[in-house]
Amino acid sequence: MHRLIILFFISIFILSCGSQKEREFKLRPAKGGKYYGGTFRYNEEEYFKSLYPLNITEVTAHRLLEQIYEGLVTFDDSTLAVIPALAERWTIDESKKIYTFYLRKGVFYHDDPCFPNGKGRELNAQDVKFCFDRLCYHNPADNQGFWIFKDVVKGASEYDSLTSKNIIPATGVSGVRVLNDSTVEVELEKPYAVFLARLALIFGKIYPREAFDKYGADMREHCVGTGPFYLKINQDNQISYLARNPNYWKKDEFGNQLPYLDAIRVSYIKEKKNELLEFKKGNSDLVYKFPLEMIEEIMDNKHNLKPEYQKFQLQFMPTMSLQYYGFQHQGKIFNNINVRKAFCYAYDREKLCEYTLKGSGFPAIYGVVPPGTGTYDSKQVKGFNFDPAKAQTYLAKAGFPKGKGFPKLTLELNSGGSRNSQVAEAIKKMIEETLGIEIELLMVPWAQHTETVETAKTDFYRLGWIADYPDAENFLNLFHSKYVPDDINQKTYINSFRYKNKAFDMLFDNAIATVDEKERNILYAKADQQVIEDAVVLPNYYDIDFRLLQPYVRDCPQNAMEQRDFSEVYFVPRKK
Repeated sequence: MHRLIILFFISIFILSCGSQKEREFKLRPAKGGKYYGGTFRYNEEEYFKSLYPLNITEVTAHRLLEQIYEGLVTFDDSTLAVIPALAERWTIDESKKIYTFYLRKGVFYHDDPCFPNGKGRELNAQDVKFCFDRLCYHNPADNQGFWIFKDVVKGASEYDSLTSKNIIPATGVSGVRVLNDSTVEVELEKPYAVFLARLALIFGKIYPREAFDKYGADMREHCVGTGPFYLKINQDNQISYLARNPNYWKKDEFGNQLPYLDAIRVSYIKEKKNELLEFKKGNSDLVYKFPLEMIEEIMDNKHNLKPEYQKFQLQFMPTMSLQYYGFQHQGKIFNNINVRKAFCYAYDREKLCEYTLKGSGFPAIYGVVPPGTGTYDSKQVKGFNFDPAKAQTYLAKAGFPKGKGFPKLTLELNSGGSRNSQVAEAIKKMIEETLGIEIELLMVPWAQHTETVETAKTDFYRLGWIADYPDAENFLNLFHSKYVPDDINQKTYINSFRYKNKAFDMLFDNAIATVDEKERNILYAKADQQVIEDAVVLPNYYDIDFRLLQPYVRDCPQNAMEQRDFSEVYFVPRKK
């Protein structure tokens, strides 16, 4: 009976968030021409599998948690530079190995039953120590973030090894030390050029021990952070509702307490056409990525909006994102480099981007690091072009002339939206025609897809990587052999290809230990070229992201990582 009552009220709530025509903004003027109030509404094509900061492997949860949790540092939403967050400042010693972080005063956790009287307490340095120790606690099933500290922070790998044997050192990770209630010191194994950027990742978010002790596995849906919003309502596959944190610490340049918005509502409509229709009706405030079949309806080839859409705000830019198909190197099909190279030369990426993607992507003809990633010049890497003769030659070398005798092959895709399937149909057809083989497409839910990929249960699969931070290291890190477990059945999130090459590892390790940016980029390029030479993955395209915003939305900048910070987004009164 209680469940029916709860579902009834949730249904009423969802219906109450109706069309823009039916609702009126109750905006409240703030200093500097800003306004408080309103609910920002956007859609995700797929529901998240977890909201626990250490178990995030997809963008839906990432975008939600960026509003709920905070780390010591974060990225500026416009420039993507690393800026202070929970740490108001930091120092780095002369050895470039010891980072000292000074925490802000007056930062409080969201009110929650895990605290005495349900009142959120103030953040302290012990919280940072607890979270960083948890980050290194051996738990492959629920901890996808250990890689950001592995072989980087002093004592991190040792702590992981000991906890795997149920030995828990009382002092935690030796390289993470509490100096006083508001100061934390982190010591690295060696200089690491992008350490601060790694700290800004979702895995570096801070939460209270009380929440972990009370909720445990339920932290997958029960969040307690310090961010500008908190999770108020969540209904599987239907809606997530984030309410304004009235005790948020941050203020704007005019002295207004942030955030401006009263709430954020996230829906989960799987079809892009329906999502766009809801946006046009005024039922959402942002649409991200357009349905491929409707791009020509929305804008021309010079990115001018068609008359029906000219009242909206258009944003677009190339992103630090690679869409690819993964090869399982320890499987029975793609353990052969000649097979992998045959696939990489077997289809026309230019044709895919022009006719299927309709300009919403550009061909991945360089390396695995997209153009525009930090100061790295990806165009110096020679990637794959369409060459049917080479493709057939490599397949013949592998023992399958003109595809004869090639085993049955399945390409596994995650469901959610039509873009993945449309791209896959186009690539499948071209590869089949070039190589004389057959490929079956299998679409499964995201949670199931990640499970089969991470446990090596599929040989050929669709994935993409959006930069977590603007440095080539973030892409090349995917290919390091240190993430490949000895047991084929053990999960691996990073390096799901299970690729091992000592030459690549040496190039990569030397690069990340090189402080000089120019020299580091030279080593990155050599490592990037090695990935191409070994045909580790099938690179498809680099994304170009398009967004539409309602005309009344302000201060919602686009960036090349599609990172979203809604703390300073606000609405202006609608024109009548």
